[in-house]
Amino acid sequence: MKILLVEDDRQIADALSEALRDRNYVVEIAEDGELGLNLAQTFTYDLIVLDIILPKLNGINVCQQLRNSGDRTLILMLTGKDTSDDRVLGLDVGADDYVVKPFDTKELLARIRALLRRQETTLPPILEWERLYFDPSSCEVKYNEQPLQLTPKEHALLELLLRSNSRILSRRAILDNLWEFEDPPEEETVKVHIRGLRSKLKKAGAPANFIENIYGVGYRLNPNV
Repeated sequence: MKILLVEDDRQIADALSEALRDRNYVVEIAEDGELGLNLAQTFTYDLIVLDIILPKLNGINVCQQLRNSGDRTLILMLTGKDTSDDRVLGLDVGADDYVVKPFDTKELLARIRALLRRQETTLPPILEWERLYFDPSSCEVKYNEQPLQLTPKEHALLELLLRSNSRILSRRAILDNLWEFEDPPEEETVKVHIRGLRSKLKKAGAPANFIENIYGVGYRLNPNV
């Protein structure tokens, strides 16, 4: 899953992004409201963590503009002001939740998980494809009851393929979903991770073409295995 963190305090942003990445989230950081709004309007995110006090454009305005344009991405607001007025204002413009600074990282992560679970209420809690079992909440992955030890990127890639069902994903689409926009790798990197994922699946007994390469288009889970 991909999270946009709009926070101008670099120390907070670095610590929170590290905690999120440790839990297999893809995180992009914007240090001012204008950049945050631009990113939110350009890319697709599962959640936006949005500070209220920001340079150039404050979080209230960012949230308001997104909601006015019809964007329903989940928004969790961070505020250093422990007043009911700020909390009410944030919720009134369309935020889904708020956390007051200074916050406990474990509590904030729990609130993020709760919001993302709300988003996934219409999705199956366990993802399965043929003999593949994938539990997003525990990061457990098995093929034919055999556990697979995946790297964070392999884990995110497999989840993306599963959630895409049989839809073909181009290398560019995979890069946009799994890497940060500021420092994306070359498209060849996608091939490397696909190769590693295929190798681990094959060792567990999956067919070599479990992940299908549609030449010149992209990748998908093979509907014919």
